[in-house]
Amino acid sequence: MTEAYRVGDELPPLEIPVTRTLIVAGALASRDYQDVHHDAELAREKGSPDIFMNILTTNGLVGRYITDHFGPTAVLRKVAIRLGAPNYPGDLLRLTGRITALENLENLAPKSENHTLIEVAVTGDNRIGRHVTGKVTVTIADAVTVTIAGAVAVAVTKEGGA
Repeated sequence: MTEAYRVGDELPPLEIPVTRTLIVAGALASRDYQDVHHDAELAREKGSPDIFMNILTTNGLVGRYITDHFGPTAVLRKVAIRLGAPNYPGDLLRLTGRITALENLENLAPKSENHTLIEVAVTGDNRIGRHVTGKVTVTIADAVTVTIAGAVAVAVTKEGGA
């Protein structure tokens, strides 16, 4: 069964513990070697109470939130975010989203598939306040049929079910 999405639908929240390891690993993975993302002493010298998460890690977590919700046929088309309160070790980042726009895109490659373009307003809060706000545009295939070795067909729906 294919889920029907509507403008105004709320996505279930995703809570992510913000650990020192997550902050440092995200900075290293995105090649952001600024000391405020890995060296607590230097971060304090620059006026921060501790190291804090960089924007690229937040961007990746927002993208994950959307693709986890919409399933394996989801393709991020645009992620536009703005940071607010920093994420420090020990915070809990709580991401929420609401569908703000839907559009059916017929015959987006491959030709046999219909796709839906979905825009989601996303917010993320921690103990200090609003960490991130933004909009994410994603496309999802309405139904994809995959044939394996000419014999097995699997239909993947918007929920990711088979």
